[in-house]
Amino acid sequence: MYTSEFTCRVRYAETDQMQVVYHGNYVTYYEVGRTEWTRTLGFTYQKMEETGIIMPVVRMHMDFLRPLQYDDEITIKTSLPKLPNDHRVTFHQEIWNNGKIASKAEVTLYFLDRKTMGKATIPKVLEEVLLPYYQS
Repeated sequence: MYTSEFTCRVRYAETDQMQVVYHGNYVTYYEVGRTEWTRTLGFTYQKMEETGIIMPVVRMHMDFLRPLQYDDEITIKTSLPKLPNDHRVTFHQEIWNNGKIASKAEVTLYFLDRKTMGKATIPKVLEEVLLPYYQS
């Protein structure tokens, strides 16, 4: 399994009047986590799109366990428990603050052909980078 971590601070613009992170901003935090996950592999969404594949989110389940507040330093943990073998890819993600889990999510995306919008499979170049992490 391949896992990465990305640390950042909660910005004032991401909070409500009580300085608590607005729930809609978690979607962005999780997107940042997936983007940085690919970057740590030496791969980017841009490279994926150059292969003709796009990856829309088709399902997201989030649990909010503890509030995040302005200026908290948070760590977004992103893992891919299973190497995709069809058009679906499901990430497990968590947001940590002060050694405690604040939120967790399961996010499913599809590999789609950019031109036809039909289902596709993982691009070979990404599969080759990931394969060593999933071999027993």
